Amino acid sequence: MSTEWTPPPPLSPSDERTWAMLAHLSTLLNLVTGFLGPVAALVIYLVYKDRSRYVAYQSLQSLVFQLVAWVGGGALVGIAAVIAGALSAALIGLLCWPCVAVLALIPLGALVYGAIGAIQCSQGQDFRYWLIGDWVRGTLTGA
Repeated sequence: MSTEWTPPPPLSPSDERTWAMLAHLSTLLNLVTGFLGPVAALVIYLVYKDRSRYVAYQSLQSLVFQLVAWVGGGALVGIAAVIAGALSAALIGLLCWPCVAVLALIPLGALVYGAIGAIQCSQGQDFRYWLIGDWVRGTLTGA
């Protein structure tokens, strides 16, 4: 009886498309939980990074994008709301509330962008988030 560890087999193209799509759709978890989307993308990355470069790239992209859009965007909205609230006492802040409303669209836009990524991955296309995709690809390839 051999006790040698054998690496898991690579994913089939169909499984690659499914897991890449699920990594992008993990952004929908943020609607329900507020924070589990990046966790789901991270779990998909950690489980499948050695079995598929495609799934590793798509899930890591989704993770970074969600951290930027949900965590960064949420923090930015929170800070803007506090500043606008504080300035509202002087009536100047009332002019800031439309800016807060526009900033609040960042996380909602992330949902649409994630859904677009999921659709393209389900069709076997190589989806790349703007600004994030090239950085993640460079990180994975060591370039």
